[in-house]
Amino acid sequence: MQISIELTLTPLQSDYEEHIIQFIKRLRTSEFTVLENPLSTQVYGEYDAVMPFLTQEIKKAFGNMDHVLVYMKMVKSNRSDYEPNF
Repeated sequence: MQISIELTLTPLQSDYEEHIIQFIKRLRTSEFTVLENPLSTQVYGEYDAVMPFLTQEIKKAFGNMDHVLVYMKMVKSNRSDYEPNF
């Protein structure tokens, strides 16, 4: 099944910017469609492939910081080609 996931990594420490950049760079190297905007990063792909990858990358991010939040929204469908028509 195809999924769309929106992620926001929020380090709760003063050197937050480098941690966010490294997290996004690791997402970009994946086999999945990755789109970014100033507030979040979206990952699109097959559920059984995306979820283990994200689990691994979030664990790495948590290991590199003392205090961090990850906000995640998930939709059951690949919405990477969505374009508003209004």
